[in-house]
Amino acid sequence: MANHKSSIKRIRSNERKRQANRYYSKTMRNALRDIRAIEDKGEAMNKLSAMTSMIDRLAKKGMIHKNKAANLKSGLTKKINAL
Repeated sequence: MANHKSSIKRIRSNERKRQANRYYSKTMRNALRDIRAIEDKGEAMNKLSAMTSMIDRLAKKGMIHKNKAANLKSGLTKKINAL
């Protein structure tokens, strides 16, 4: 167990951050799954901008790498354009 006040605080803050990161990661994965399942091009185009901004926010926070964000956005755009 931690012996210093600062390490006890660090354990608490790390747990809060871990829970937040899990929430945002799971939310992004669910949103990606949902948008990939859409067969209507109009509806998919409407949701693409929201999905793009979500991916950009997560990349800005450092939760996903910027290249992964670019690959996700590119793949979604290609899929939606092919509908």
